[in-house]
Amino acid sequence: MSARLLLLEDDPAIARTVAYALQRDGLAVTHSLLVHDARQQLQGARFDLLVLDVGLPDGSGLDLLRELRNAAPTATLPVLMLSAHGEEIDRVLGLELGADDYLAKPFSPRELAARVKALLRRAGHGGSNGNGNRNRNGQSAAVAPLFHDDEAGQRISLRGQSLPLTRREYRLLSHLLRGAGRIHSREALLAAAWGDDSESTDRTVDTHIKTLRAKLRELDPAHEYISTHRGMGYCVDVQ
Repeated sequence: MSARLLLLEDDPAIARTVAYALQRDGLAVTHSLLVHDARQQLQGARFDLLVLDVGLPDGSGLDLLRELRNAAPTATLPVLMLSAHGEEIDRVLGLELGADDYLAKPFSPRELAARVKALLRRAGHGGSNGNGNRNRNGQSAAVAPLFHDDEAGQRISLRGQSLPLTRREYRLLSHLLRGAGRIHSREALLAAAWGDDSESTDRTVDTHIKTLRAKLRELDPAHEYISTHRGMGYCVDVQ
């Protein structure tokens, strides 16, 4: 079955070009001109990936992205952001809000199609509205069979072996796994694991990531699961 994509883009010419490039690769594309229309589409249909423009007449794609990431059914739905702004701060903001990829205008339709296909492969193509990434108990299924996250018991296992994690380490790794393949900023990880603890810093995150890597390496020395993206944050690779 073809992957279903929702394209939020207010420029008809760009939308036609993007839709044509994606449809040539066998993808089913639904186009919305406004944020309001996209919200309605998301309520009435199931999608495997979203392509969201940032600047729109009735709001911002970033606002919609924030809503999606704060709602359980769409928390892990792959999202690629489009924007006329190519500055680093704009890219970082989009990624910190939970975007899986970011492409600045003008862009090559072929490059966009290639990035979309890469995101679908990473997601396993089948996570409609993000539901395919989590099982009925709210445990991560997208990372199986490598990782199993028992949220109720706050335990994570790697390849069937339980990891000896502290409470903070569990929160860090669980947050990374929920957005596997996505870059998480130190600020986002700090908020996820420490909340409002004002004494914790970015350095605290780095220290705990180092410990997590060591514990993961003890169970699987051949694979480095947590990668560092300089100036941006950390990412878990579960492929």
